[in-house]
Formats: sequence, structure tokens, C-alpha cells
Amino acid sequence: MTWTFPKTVLAGLVFVAIAACTPAPSSGSGATVTVFAAASLTDALTEIAADYERAGGTRVRLSFGASGAVARQVQAGAPADVVILADPIWMDRLAAAGRLGRQRFDLLANALVVIAPVDAAASQDVFEVLSGGGRLAIGDPESVPAGAYARTWLQATGRWEAVRDRLVFAADVRGVRAFVARHEAALGIVYRSDVVGQDEVRIVLEPPPPEQPAIVYPAAETADGGTEGRAFLDYLRTPRAAAVFRRHGFEPVA
Repeated sequence: MTWTFPKTVLAGLVFVAIAACTPAPSSGSGATVTVFAAASLTDALTEIAADYERAGGTRVRLSFGASGAVARQVQAGAPADVVILADPIWMDRLAAAGRLGRQRFDLLANALVVIAPVDAAASQDVFEVLSGGGRLAIGDPESVPAGAYARTWLQATGRWEAVRDRLVFAADVRGVRAFVARHEAALGIVYRSDVVGQDEVRIVLEPPPPEQPAIVYPAAETADGGTEGRAFLDYLRTPRAAAVFRRHGFEPVA
């Protein structure tokens, strides 16, 4: 049986308005670029957007959620200029629906890790705790790429059948981390970037490179995006933005 705990994050999108830190933005005081992005990018993109505004760029409005939820919102006509997802498949669906503009590229790479509460006892077999009644939290594989990647890894390593009855599904990777931090799940599978700067959880297993799924974050302008969106996409590929992404645990590929 698969358990689903009450969701601790909003089922929809979480909006973060970044206040401008300079006088008038270069593209006009009323101009705004709206970015819809995967929840795992929250900290990095919030910092990058603030840097972009301080450098004189357009005011940035950020909206975060699970990639599946973000993609469905954009496909339904949500007013986004830029979309950044944690899975090319969801971006392909937006392209097939005619919701993307001409500019699209792979922006970042990431990796899976298994986490436990920071005070969890060490064990040679980290999954042994599940046999004693512990739960394993992952993102919902139907809408959360991290959950789909986790399922793929568990299946490829022969662990899926052993753990599937111990699963807890979360609305996004931050929900997974919260389950583990509160000891509601003994283990969780998240991105490496989700552990950076966290003191309530720790990495107990990082799958070796041959086992890692190819985790790529594509970025694109939407069909409704304009010059402001393209300018922000260009900024995401600058060395300054790349340094922020690396500090938050991502690997720039653009």
C-alpha cells in the first residue's frame, strides 16, 4: 500500500515577488518578467532574480511548483514569460501544445541523493530502516520529476519492489525534505541541491554516476514571452548566474 500524507506545501504554485533594488529598471518602470519554475530552483532563482534587478534588469516575478503543475499551468494559459522545469518531457509537452517560443536550451544538471534526519543512526545499508517500519518519501512520480527519477533509480537497482509499500508521496521535493526533517519519513530521495544549506537532514547515500539518471533542467521562453523574458534567459547563462547555481548545488550546462 502506498501512503499519502497531508500535503505541507501548496498544491498550486507559490509566487515570490522580488522587489527591485535599483531605481528604474532598464526596460521601463512598469515592465515585469514572469518566471514559472520547478520548486527545487526556489533558493537559487530568488537570489539570481535579485541580482538581476540590482544590475538594472527588469523586475522579476517568480512562481514555483512541481514541474508537472507548472507545465499544466503554462499549458492552460498562465501568463508566464519564461518557464524552467526539472524534466525535458514536461517541456516537450509544452512545445507540442504550441506554448513555447523559439528560445529553449538545457540550463542545469542535478543528481539524486538519499537523505535521512540529521540525527539518524548510521547504517551500512541505509534502506534497512524501512524493514523496521520506516517510510521512504519521494515526489509523486506522476507530477514531480524527482519522484519519477527516484522510481527509475529504484527500479534499475532492484529496490522498487522492496520499498513500494513503504512509500510516502509528496507534492514536490521540498515536501519530501519536510517529511524527513520532521521524522515523518525515515528516508527521502531528493536532488543534491535540496540539501545545500540544510541542517535538519543529511545525505546518507549518493548513487554513483553509472546509476544516476540524466537529470536536466530545460529553460525556455513561452509563446507569450517578449524581449524581457529573452533578456532574463540570457542572464541565466552568464558566469555570475552560473556561480549562484553552483553554490546551490546545481551544475550549469548552458
